Amino acid sequence: MSETKTKDETLIAYCGLYCQDCHGFNGRIPDLARDLRKELRAARYEKFAEFISTFGFGKDFADYDECYKVLGAMVKFRCRKGCRDGGGSPFCKIRNCAQKKELEGCWLCDEFEGCKKLEFLVPVHGDAHVKNLRKIKQKGKDGFLSEKTLWYTKPKPK
Repeated sequence: MSETKTKDETLIAYCGLYCQDCHGFNGRIPDLARDLRKELRAARYEKFAEFISTFGFGKDFADYDECYKVLGAMVKFRCRKGCRDGGGSPFCKIRNCAQKKELEGCWLCDEFEGCKKLEFLVPVHGDAHVKNLRKIKQKGKDGFLSEKTLWYTKPKPK
């Protein structure tokens, strides 16, 4: 995290990710997508895309409508609350498990290293969440927040 804002321990998710790092929570990507859509509309870019797509070098512009639609979905992908405050999926098996075990987070569970529930995060986060959990377990929440929080790290091959 490159910001100088004070980090809030209530934004440490049960899984070890830090909610403020999420594009849906911090709003950077949704805001950029909104602004780009606005610029595209103002420039009547769909007309340019339709025209340029008729040439061999511009064939990718034939997918402009789909691109614009995806930008719209990005605008809507927002999470106004952190994981602990009801944000994210209400069906999160990780959160539900930690709450059922009455744990503040997975870092307090002896089984987090091989937990199958955490595998759900690997496609988007690699093993960042596990590295974060190890750091919280070792250094505590304050120690974790005093350093760079990880959003994605490439997992080591098994």
